[in-house]
Amino acid sequence: MAEKRMGTESSATRALLLDVTERLMLKKGYAAVSSRSVAKEAGVTAALVHYYFRTLDDLFLAAFRREAERQLVKHDRLLRGDQPLRALWEFSSNPSITALLFEFMALANHRKSIRSEIAEYIERFRRVQIDALSPHLEAHGLGRVDLPPEAIIVSLIGVSRTLAMEQSLGVTGGHPETLALVERYLTRLEGPRPAVPRST
Repeated sequence: MAEKRMGTESSATRALLLDVTERLMLKKGYAAVSSRSVAKEAGVTAALVHYYFRTLDDLFLAAFRREAERQLVKHDRLLRGDQPLRALWEFSSNPSITALLFEFMALANHRKSIRSEIAEYIERFRRVQIDALSPHLEAHGLGRVDLPPEAIIVSLIGVSRTLAMEQSLGVTGGHPETLALVERYLTRLEGPRPAVPRST
């Protein structure tokens, strides 16, 4: 279902409603999001929420699209650096990004419109990743036959998200060893992690 807005997309109120939606999803889960809960948290009326978003699906889709577009821009910039594989790993390991994505994916199990939107954006992310990383990996001798760039990318993201999901449950078994293995792999390919400048 296409999003049908009455308020303008650049409206500060609309941005506030999307900010509140994200906060509620991270704090209480997607099931806690309703026009009433968003309105209460934002200090507005439920009618105003519906002025900007006709349905709850419209609200969720707008929140997802905004965050996905933000992350696509950031993603593209990070992958153009000197250590794109490390950048991808750290991007995919970011707890707040991962937590919000998990909430949207859980939501997608119950809402078809959200599911198709998430799938479309994941494919867009994957194309950006493959385009940026394929030449980098091939330059390091990782050919398409033995270690296809696509497989390396999916594996790296899959491991990072599995660790994040397990950590959110309090599971840490095998994590130190996995993190050490990934660090050795990244260091071998791209060099050590850049030193963080000390604050003065």
